[in-house]
Amino acid sequence: MSAVANGGTGDAQVGGLAGHWIGRQHTVPLSVALHLVPGVLIGAAYMLVAAPVADALGYPPLLGIVVAMSLALVPAELGLLLYLGWKKNGRPSLEGVVLYRGSPTRRGVLVALVAALLVWTFAVGASLAPLDFWLLERLFFWVPERYFVGVGGTGEFLAGHASSVAVTTLLVSLVLSGLILPVVEELYFRGYLLPRLSHLGRWAPVLNMVLFALYHLWSPWQVLSRICYFLPTVWATWRKEDLRISLWVHCLANTASHLLMLAAVLGSSSVPGVS
Repeated sequence: MSAVANGGTGDAQVGGLAGHWIGRQHTVPLSVALHLVPGVLIGAAYMLVAAPVADALGYPPLLGIVVAMSLALVPAELGLLLYLGWKKNGRPSLEGVVLYRGSPTRRGVLVALVAALLVWTFAVGASLAPLDFWLLERLFFWVPERYFVGVGGTGEFLAGHASSVAVTTLLVSLVLSGLILPVVEELYFRGYLLPRLSHLGRWAPVLNMVLFALYHLWSPWQVLSRICYFLPTVWATWRKEDLRISLWVHCLANTASHLLMLAAVLGSSSVPGVS
């Protein structure tokens, strides 16, 4: 186990703020800030720029959020990781910054675990979709429709758009949200932040997951369901100290969701409101 995970101070040659953020366990206030600030940046980019532009061009909110995440998430999260890696290693590298990369889980166990977690993610996500709608209607009714994205984990946000627009949106999102963005998120949240909360013991994955759910400021009606369906994945990643678990589950779940919606649009226009 790393010096960071054991509460050590890490490499002495890394000084200042970077050394504190790399080689030491994070205090809860620091961790809260590092979890939520990227979400604030993404939310601002989405609400102030990307969503209005997507709406004006006749595209659904999904395109707006993936553009906003590309503009804000990648620089904020991957940029910080590369900066810390440069301070530590003298070059843009994730060595010693992103942990849980030792691949300790045997291949067969890893495949079985990822498969089970995927089943849990889809089953629980689908069963809690009514909760997402209920919270949206009761607590977040004041949010303009142009900001609705991923409501209940369905294709409702594609309603009213032509099939060609929906297909274009889903293809762009498939590349960005199916692979690139979840990889960056997992490197940052599970590879960087989670190990530096290990001093909290079993509360570490719980706090990490709760803050990760809250970080999605653009869809607050999904906070509870997101915690329920993804906490087991975060827990397994923490327990096994294997970043591959959350990487695979996150990427595969996002990709499968997009492919299912894309198939529905291409096949029979069965996504609500798509013409």
